[in-house]
Amino acid sequence: MKLSKVLINAIFRNNPVFIQMIGLCSVLAITNSLMSAIAMGIAVTFVLIMSNGVVSLLRGVIPEKIRIPCFIVVIATFVTIVQMVLQAFFPPIYEALGIFLPLIVVNCCILGEAEGFAYKNKLIPSLVDGLGTGIGYTMAVVAMGFIRELFGYGTLLGLQVLPESYPGIGLMGAPAGAFILLGFYIAGFKLLLSRRGE
Repeated sequence: MKLSKVLINAIFRNNPVFIQMIGLCSVLAITNSLMSAIAMGIAVTFVLIMSNGVVSLLRGVIPEKIRIPCFIVVIATFVTIVQMVLQAFFPPIYEALGIFLPLIVVNCCILGEAEGFAYKNKLIPSLVDGLGTGIGYTMAVVAMGFIRELFGYGTLLGLQVLPESYPGIGLMGAPAGAFILLGFYIAGFKLLLSRRGE
């Protein structure tokens, strides 16, 4: 299995947000701030890489009948590590991500990769797939966070970018605006892939 193909597939052809449309709760909830989007992307990427690696290493000993609960325990372990690190060293980011941080445990994109890829493949391809899926997820949330914060509040990373007099587009900060923006991104992403013949 060619690792570059695994990486490209995970980022683009099987993008968890724009193609598979899984794990959307956090995408819609935390992207009204670019900093929150970046932090969530990094957290999800870390959990994906680590859980894919562990699931791949244990695939020969995890019984078929209880594989999903085992995956959840592995994922929950790494999510707990992320929570503890953020709470200890980055309290504002921990507070900003709120309930969506522990919900990474049941994020379909992570569980789907553990079930669909890591459980069936060796360690290195599983790590690469986790990295690619994490990059694809991060790309999606950062793209959403950039537009929503810029046009919703006139700021980027909390710094005023647009003039102080900019009133902001309230819809961009609201859940409805996130749905609409996500729809445009999905349409644009699929159009781009179709033009490339994929």
